[in-house]
Amino acid sequence: MEEIFKEYEDKLPAKLIDDIKKNLPANITKAKLKEIFEKVVDEYEKAKIDVGECVGLVAAESIGEPGTQMTLNTFHFAGVSEMNVTMGLPRIIEILDGRKSISTPMVEVYLKAPYNQGGNVKELAMQIKEVVVEDVASEFSINLVDAIVEIRINENKAKNYGLTAAAVGKIISKSFKGIAVKQNGSSLIVKLDDKEESLNKTYKLKERLKLIHIAGVKGIKQVLPVKKGNEYIILTAGTNMKSILTLEFVDATRTRSNDVHEIRDVFGIEAARQVIIDELMKVIKSQGISIDMRHIMLVADTMCVSGYVKGITRYGVVNDKSSVLARASFETPIKHIIKASLVGEEDKLNSVIENVMLNQVVPSGTGLPGLTMKLPKKT
Repeated sequence: MEEIFKEYEDKLPAKLIDDIKKNLPANITKAKLKEIFEKVVDEYEKAKIDVGECVGLVAAESIGEPGTQMTLNTFHFAGVSEMNVTMGLPRIIEILDGRKSISTPMVEVYLKAPYNQGGNVKELAMQIKEVVVEDVASEFSINLVDAIVEIRINENKAKNYGLTAAAVGKIISKSFKGIAVKQNGSSLIVKLDDKEESLNKTYKLKERLKLIHIAGVKGIKQVLPVKKGNEYIILTAGTNMKSILTLEFVDATRTRSNDVHEIRDVFGIEAARQVIIDELMKVIKSQGISIDMRHIMLVADTMCVSGYVKGITRYGVVNDKSSVLARASFETPIKHIIKASLVGEEDKLNSVIENVMLNQVVPSGTGLPGLTMKLPKKT
Protein backbone atom coordinates (compact mmCIF):
# COMPACT_ATOMS: atom_id res chain seq x y z
CA MET A 1 0.00 0.00 0.00
CA GLU A 2 2.80 2.43 0.89
CA GLU A 3 4.24 2.32 -2.65
CA ILE A 4 0.86 3.52 -4.01
CA PHE A 5 0.83 6.44 -1.56
CA LYS A 6 4.40 7.35 -2.59
CA GLU A 7 3.44 7.14 -6.27
CA TYR A 8 0.84 9.91 -5.84
CA GLU A 9 2.91 12.20 -3.58
CA ASP A 10 3.87 14.39 -6.56
CA LYS A 11 0.37 14.38 -8.05
CA LEU A 12 -1.70 15.35 -5.01
CA PRO A 13 -1.28 17.73 -2.02
CA ALA A 14 -0.24 16.08 1.28
CA LYS A 15 -3.58 17.01 2.90
CA LEU A 16 -5.62 15.10 0.30
CA ILE A 17 -3.41 12.02 0.73
CA ASP A 18 -3.83 12.22 4.52
CA ASP A 19 -7.62 12.50 4.12
CA ILE A 20 -7.65 9.40 1.91
CA LYS A 21 -5.57 7.48 4.51
CA LYS A 22 -7.95 8.44 7.33
CA ASN A 23 -11.09 7.37 5.45
CA LEU A 24 -9.90 4.10 3.90
CA PRO A 25 -11.67 0.88 4.99
CA ALA A 26 -9.41 -1.64 6.74
CA ASN A 27 -9.65 -4.43 4.13
CA ILE A 28 -9.22 -2.39 0.91
CA THR A 29 -7.35 -3.98 -2.00
CA LYS A 30 -4.51 -2.36 -3.95
CA ALA A 31 -6.64 -2.25 -7.11
CA LYS A 32 -9.44 -0.38 -5.32
CA LEU A 33 -6.95 2.03 -3.71
CA LYS A 34 -5.42 2.73 -7.12
CA GLU A 35 -8.90 3.40 -8.53
CA ILE A 36 -9.68 5.83 -5.68
CA PHE A 37 -6.43 7.72 -6.27
CA GLU A 38 -7.10 7.97 -10.01
CA LYS A 39 -10.56 9.46 -9.40
CA VAL A 40 -9.19 11.93 -6.84
CA VAL A 41 -6.39 13.00 -9.24
CA ASP A 42 -8.99 13.48 -11.99
CA GLU A 43 -11.19 15.67 -9.72
CA TYR A 44 -8.13 17.59 -8.48
CA GLU A 45 -6.98 18.40 -12.02
CA LYS A 46 -10.51 19.55 -12.98
CA ALA A 47 -10.60 21.83 -9.91
CA LYS A 48 -7.42 23.66 -10.94
CA ILE A 49 -7.73 27.13 -12.45
CA ASP A 50 -6.79 27.40 -16.11
CA VAL A 51 -3.69 29.39 -16.97
CA GLY A 52 -4.61 32.98 -17.76
CA GLU A 53 -7.91 32.92 -15.86
CA CYS A 54 -8.73 36.30 -14.26
CA VAL A 55 -8.99 34.94 -10.71
CA GLY A 56 -8.95 38.43 -9.17
CA LEU A 57 -11.89 39.54 -11.28
CA VAL A 58 -13.87 36.37 -10.51
CA ALA A 59 -13.16 36.78 -6.78
CA ALA A 60 -14.19 40.46 -6.90
CA GLU A 61 -17.49 39.58 -8.59
CA SER A 62 -18.13 36.65 -6.24
CA ILE A 63 -17.61 38.77 -3.11
CA GLY A 64 -18.99 42.08 -4.43
CA GLU A 65 -22.36 40.82 -5.70
CA PRO A 66 -23.45 39.06 -2.44
CA GLY A 67 -21.87 41.98 -0.52
CA THR A 68 -24.63 44.25 -1.84
CA GLN A 69 -27.19 42.03 -0.05
CA MET A 70 -25.53 42.51 3.33
CA THR A 71 -27.21 44.38 6.15
CA LEU A 72 -25.73 46.93 8.53
CA ASN A 73 -26.02 45.41 11.97
CA THR A 74 -24.44 45.10 15.40
CA PHE A 75 -25.06 41.97 17.42
CA HIS A 76 -25.67 42.47 21.17
CA PHE A 77 -25.09 39.70 23.70
CA ALA A 78 -28.23 39.06 25.75
CA GLY A 79 -28.22 40.70 29.16
CA VAL A 80 -24.87 42.48 28.75
CA SER A 81 -25.28 45.95 27.23
CA GLU A 82 -21.52 46.58 27.03
CA MET A 83 -20.89 43.40 25.03
CA ASN A 84 -21.59 43.77 21.34
CA VAL A 85 -19.87 42.75 18.14
CA THR A 86 -19.98 44.51 14.76
CA MET A 87 -21.30 42.25 12.01
CA GLY A 88 -22.54 42.61 8.44
CA LEU A 89 -21.15 45.08 5.94
CA PRO A 90 -19.36 47.34 8.51
CA ARG A 91 -17.29 44.35 9.68
CA ILE A 92 -16.46 43.28 6.10
CA ILE A 93 -15.24 46.82 5.32
CA GLU A 94 -13.26 46.88 8.58
CA ILE A 95 -11.42 43.65 7.70
CA LEU A 96 -10.78 44.43 4.02
CA ASP A 97 -9.55 47.95 4.83
CA GLY A 98 -7.03 46.38 7.24
CA ARG A 99 -7.97 48.87 9.97
CA LYS A 100 -5.69 49.00 12.99
CA SER A 101 -8.45 50.33 15.24
CA ILE A 102 -11.61 48.22 15.06
CA SER A 103 -14.99 49.15 16.52
CA THR A 104 -15.61 46.10 18.73
CA PRO A 105 -12.36 44.25 19.54
CA MET A 106 -12.95 40.98 21.36
CA VAL A 107 -11.18 37.76 22.37
CA GLU A 108 -12.47 34.20 22.61
CA VAL A 109 -10.54 32.89 25.62
CA TYR A 110 -10.35 29.09 25.66
CA LEU A 111 -9.51 27.46 28.98
CA LYS A 112 -7.31 24.48 29.81
CA ALA A 113 -8.85 21.40 31.44
CA PRO A 114 -10.28 21.20 34.10
CA TYR A 115 -11.01 24.98 34.14
CA ASN A 116 -13.14 24.69 30.98
CA GLN A 117 -15.75 22.52 32.72
CA GLY A 118 -17.30 25.58 34.36
CA GLY A 119 -16.59 24.99 38.08
CA ASN A 120 -15.22 28.46 38.79
CA VAL A 121 -15.38 30.04 35.34
CA LYS A 122 -16.91 33.27 36.74
CA GLU A 123 -13.95 33.76 39.11
CA LEU A 124 -11.52 33.17 36.22
CA ALA A 125 -13.41 35.68 34.09
CA MET A 126 -13.10 38.30 36.85
CA GLN A 127 -9.32 37.73 36.87
CA ILE A 128 -9.24 38.75 33.19
CA LYS A 129 -11.50 41.84 33.48
CA GLU A 130 -9.63 45.13 33.84
CA VAL A 131 -10.17 46.72 37.26
CA VAL A 132 -9.52 50.43 37.83
CA VAL A 133 -9.75 52.42 41.07
CA GLU A 134 -13.20 53.68 40.06
CA ASP A 135 -14.54 50.08 40.11
CA VAL A 136 -13.70 49.54 43.81
CA ALA A 137 -14.40 53.08 45.08
CA SER A 138 -17.74 54.18 46.50
CA GLU A 139 -16.89 57.91 46.50
CA PHE A 140 -14.29 60.46 45.35
CA SER A 141 -14.22 63.80 47.15
CA ILE A 142 -11.98 66.89 46.97
CA ASN A 143 -10.97 68.92 50.02
CA LEU A 144 -10.46 72.42 48.60
CA VAL A 145 -8.79 73.81 51.73
CA ASP A 146 -6.06 71.16 51.98
CA ALA A 147 -6.02 70.37 48.21
CA ILE A 148 -6.42 66.63 48.80
CA VAL A 149 -8.46 63.88 47.15
CA GLU A 150 -10.20 61.36 49.39
CA ILE A 151 -11.11 57.94 47.94
CA ARG A 152 -13.52 55.79 49.90
CA ILE A 153 -12.91 52.15 49.07
CA ASN A 154 -15.88 49.77 48.97
CA GLU A 155 -14.30 46.84 50.82
CA ASN A 156 -16.84 44.30 49.54
CA LYS A 157 -16.14 45.22 45.91
CA ALA A 158 -12.37 45.23 46.53
CA LYS A 159 -12.63 41.78 48.16
CA ASN A 160 -14.22 40.36 44.96
CA TYR A 161 -10.98 41.20 43.15
CA GLY A 162 -8.74 40.01 46.01
CA LEU A 163 -7.80 43.56 47.03
CA THR A 164 -7.78 45.67 50.20
CA ALA A 165 -7.67 49.43 50.77
CA ALA A 166 -3.97 49.12 51.69
CA ALA A 167 -3.19 47.19 48.47
CA VAL A 168 -5.00 49.81 46.36
CA GLY A 169 -3.03 52.57 48.15
CA LYS A 170 0.30 50.86 47.31
CA ILE A 171 -0.67 50.51 43.63
CA ILE A 172 -1.67 54.20 43.45
CA SER A 173 1.59 55.38 45.03
CA LYS A 174 3.61 53.24 42.56
CA SER A 175 1.58 54.49 39.57
CA PHE A 176 2.10 58.19 40.29
CA LYS A 177 5.15 60.28 40.95
CA GLY A 178 4.87 63.37 43.11
CA ILE A 179 1.97 62.27 45.33
CA ALA A 180 1.62 61.18 48.95
CA VAL A 181 -0.91 58.46 49.84
CA LYS A 182 -2.17 57.89 53.40
CA GLN A 183 -4.68 55.32 54.58
CA ASN A 184 -7.44 56.27 57.00
CA GLY A 185 -9.53 53.17 57.68
CA SER A 186 -11.23 52.27 54.39
CA SER A 187 -10.35 55.68 52.89
CA LEU A 188 -7.24 56.78 51.01
CA ILE A 189 -6.02 60.39 51.27
CA VAL A 190 -4.05 61.49 48.20
CA LYS A 191 -2.14 64.79 48.12
CA LEU A 192 0.13 66.31 45.45
CA ASP A 193 3.73 67.06 46.49
CA ASP A 194 3.45 70.43 44.80
CA LYS A 195 4.00 73.80 46.43
CA GLU A 196 1.77 75.53 43.90
CA GLU A 197 -1.49 73.83 44.84
CA SER A 198 -4.51 74.71 42.74
CA LEU A 199 -8.07 73.51 42.31
CA ASN A 200 -7.42 72.66 38.66
CA LYS A 201 -4.45 70.39 39.51
CA THR A 202 -6.39 68.67 42.31
CA TYR A 203 -9.39 68.07 40.03
CA LYS A 204 -7.13 66.62 37.30
CA LEU A 205 -5.53 64.36 39.94
CA LYS A 206 -8.97 63.05 40.96
CA GLU A 207 -9.85 62.22 37.33
CA ARG A 208 -6.52 60.45 36.77
CA LEU A 209 -6.87 58.46 40.00
CA LYS A 210 -10.19 57.02 38.81
CA LEU A 211 -8.55 55.30 35.82
CA ILE A 212 -5.48 53.74 37.52
CA HIS A 213 -5.24 50.05 36.62
CA ILE A 214 -5.18 47.93 39.80
CA ALA A 215 -6.01 44.36 38.69
CA GLY A 216 -6.92 42.15 35.71
CA VAL A 217 -5.80 42.61 32.10
CA LYS A 218 -5.51 46.13 30.68
CA GLY A 219 -7.97 46.87 27.88
CA ILE A 220 -10.51 44.16 28.82
CA LYS A 221 -13.61 46.22 29.65
CA GLN A 222 -16.14 43.40 30.00
CA VAL A 223 -16.13 39.59 30.28
CA LEU A 224 -18.84 37.01 29.56
CA PRO A 225 -18.50 33.25 30.31
CA VAL A 226 -20.48 31.22 27.75
CA LYS A 227 -20.84 27.53 26.93
CA LYS A 228 -19.53 26.48 23.53
CA GLY A 229 -20.09 22.83 22.71
CA ASN A 230 -19.12 20.78 25.74
CA GLU A 231 -16.86 23.39 27.37
CA TYR A 232 -16.95 26.92 28.76
CA ILE A 233 -15.10 29.83 27.16
CA ILE A 234 -14.82 33.50 28.11
CA LEU A 235 -15.71 36.26 25.64
CA THR A 236 -14.15 39.66 26.28
CA ALA A 237 -14.96 43.20 25.17
CA GLY A 238 -11.51 44.60 24.39
CA THR A 239 -8.34 42.76 23.48
CA ASN A 240 -4.84 42.32 24.92
CA MET A 241 -3.52 38.97 23.68
CA LYS A 242 0.01 39.31 25.09
CA SER A 243 -1.27 39.63 28.66
CA ILE A 244 -4.11 37.10 28.33
CA LEU A 245 -1.78 34.37 27.03
CA THR A 246 0.42 34.67 30.15
CA LEU A 247 -2.44 33.51 32.44
CA GLU A 248 -1.92 29.91 33.58
CA PHE A 249 -5.52 28.76 32.98
CA VAL A 250 -5.68 30.05 29.37
CA ASP A 251 -5.25 27.62 26.46
CA ALA A 252 -2.83 29.62 24.28
CA THR A 253 -3.19 27.23 21.31
CA ARG A 254 -6.88 28.08 20.73
CA THR A 255 -7.43 31.55 22.23
CA ARG A 256 -7.93 34.10 19.47
CA SER A 257 -8.65 37.80 18.94
CA ASN A 258 -10.68 39.37 16.13
CA ASP A 259 -8.01 42.09 15.77
CA VAL A 260 -5.97 41.02 12.71
CA HIS A 261 -3.04 43.38 13.41
CA GLU A 262 -2.70 42.18 17.00
CA ILE A 263 -2.70 38.54 15.83
CA ARG A 264 0.04 39.41 13.32
CA ASP A 265 2.15 41.07 16.06
CA VAL A 266 1.73 38.14 18.48
CA PHE A 267 1.62 35.05 16.24
CA GLY A 268 2.89 36.18 12.84
CA ILE A 269 1.55 36.81 9.34
CA GLU A 270 0.30 33.25 8.66
CA ALA A 271 -1.96 33.42 11.73
CA ALA A 272 -3.19 36.88 10.63
CA ARG A 273 -4.04 35.46 7.18
CA GLN A 274 -6.08 32.68 8.79
CA VAL A 275 -7.93 35.15 11.03
CA ILE A 276 -8.85 37.28 7.97
CA ILE A 277 -10.30 34.16 6.29
CA ASP A 278 -12.16 33.01 9.44
CA GLU A 279 -13.55 36.46 10.28
CA LEU A 280 -14.78 37.05 6.70
CA MET A 281 -16.39 33.59 6.55
CA LYS A 282 -18.05 34.17 9.96
CA VAL A 283 -19.73 37.37 8.72
CA ILE A 284 -20.69 35.83 5.36
CA LYS A 285 -22.31 32.78 7.02
CA SER A 286 -24.14 34.96 9.57
CA GLN A 287 -25.77 36.79 6.62
CA GLY A 288 -26.90 33.52 5.02
CA ILE A 289 -24.65 34.09 2.00
CA SER A 290 -22.50 31.46 0.28
CA ILE A 291 -19.11 32.44 -1.16
CA ASP A 292 -16.45 29.94 -2.23
CA MET A 293 -13.60 29.78 0.28
CA ARG A 294 -11.00 30.16 -2.50
CA HIS A 295 -12.13 33.72 -3.31
CA ILE A 296 -11.71 34.68 0.34
CA MET A 297 -8.29 32.98 0.46
CA LEU A 298 -7.14 34.98 -2.58
CA VAL A 299 -8.11 38.26 -0.86
CA ALA A 300 -6.33 37.19 2.37
CA ASP A 301 -3.19 36.21 0.41
CA THR A 302 -3.19 39.59 -1.37
CA MET A 303 -3.46 41.43 1.95
CA CYS A 304 -0.69 39.42 3.65
CA VAL A 305 1.81 38.66 0.84
CA SER A 306 4.23 41.42 1.93
CA GLY A 307 4.54 40.06 5.50
CA TYR A 308 2.35 42.88 6.82
CA VAL A 309 -1.44 43.22 6.85
CA LYS A 310 -2.34 45.72 4.14
CA GLY A 311 -5.89 46.80 3.37
CA ILE A 312 -7.51 46.87 -0.07
CA THR A 313 -7.09 50.65 -0.16
CA ARG A 314 -5.00 53.25 -1.99
CA TYR A 315 -2.59 53.24 0.99
CA GLY A 316 -2.44 49.42 1.13
CA VAL A 317 -2.18 46.86 -1.66
CA VAL A 318 -3.06 49.35 -4.42
CA ASN A 319 -0.08 51.51 -3.43
CA ASP A 320 2.22 48.47 -3.94
CA LYS A 321 1.24 47.94 -7.58
CA SER A 322 4.16 48.34 -9.95
CA SER A 323 1.94 49.81 -12.69
CA VAL A 324 1.41 53.58 -12.65
CA LEU A 325 -1.86 53.33 -14.61
CA ALA A 326 -3.19 50.60 -12.29
CA ARG A 327 -2.55 52.83 -9.26
CA ALA A 328 -4.10 55.80 -11.02
CA SER A 329 -7.23 53.81 -11.94
CA PHE A 330 -8.14 53.27 -8.27
CA GLU A 331 -8.15 56.74 -6.69
CA THR A 332 -6.34 60.11 -6.98
CA PRO A 333 -5.15 59.57 -10.61
CA ILE A 334 -3.53 63.02 -11.06
CA LYS A 335 -1.36 62.50 -7.96
CA HIS A 336 -0.05 59.12 -9.18
CA ILE A 337 0.65 60.30 -12.72
CA ILE A 338 2.49 63.46 -11.58
CA LYS A 339 4.53 61.48 -9.03
CA ALA A 340 5.49 58.89 -11.68
CA SER A 341 6.45 61.56 -14.24
CA LEU A 342 8.70 63.35 -11.73
CA VAL A 343 10.83 60.23 -11.19
CA GLY A 344 10.60 58.97 -14.79
CA GLU A 345 8.67 55.80 -13.88
CA GLU A 346 7.91 53.32 -16.68
CA ASP A 347 4.76 51.21 -17.10
CA LYS A 348 5.43 47.81 -18.72
CA LEU A 349 1.69 47.18 -19.34
CA ASN A 350 1.93 43.67 -17.89
CA SER A 351 -1.44 43.58 -16.15
CA VAL A 352 -5.12 43.75 -17.10
CA ILE A 353 -6.15 47.22 -15.88
CA GLU A 354 -3.59 49.28 -17.79
CA ASN A 355 -4.28 47.40 -21.06
CA VAL A 356 -8.03 47.96 -20.70
CA MET A 357 -7.34 51.67 -20.20
CA LEU A 358 -5.29 51.74 -23.45
CA ASN A 359 -7.81 49.60 -25.40
CA GLN A 360 -5.31 46.78 -25.92
CA VAL A 361 -5.68 43.00 -25.69
CA VAL A 362 -5.35 42.05 -22.04
CA PRO A 363 -2.63 39.50 -21.11
CA SER A 364 -5.05 36.83 -19.87
CA GLY A 365 -7.20 34.07 -21.34
CA THR A 366 -6.75 33.93 -25.12
CA GLY A 367 -4.71 37.15 -24.95
CA LEU A 368 -2.01 35.48 -22.85
CA PRO A 369 -0.06 33.43 -25.44
CA GLY A 370 1.90 35.20 -28.16
CA LEU A 371 2.29 33.99 -31.75
CA THR A 372 5.71 33.36 -33.23
CA MET A 373 6.25 32.53 -36.89
CA LYS A 374 9.09 32.36 -39.37
CA LEU A 375 8.69 34.56 -42.38
CA PRO A 376 9.80 33.17 -45.72
CA LYS A 377 13.10 34.55 -46.95
CA LYS A 378 12.94 36.88 -49.92
CA THR A 379 14.57 35.41 -52.99
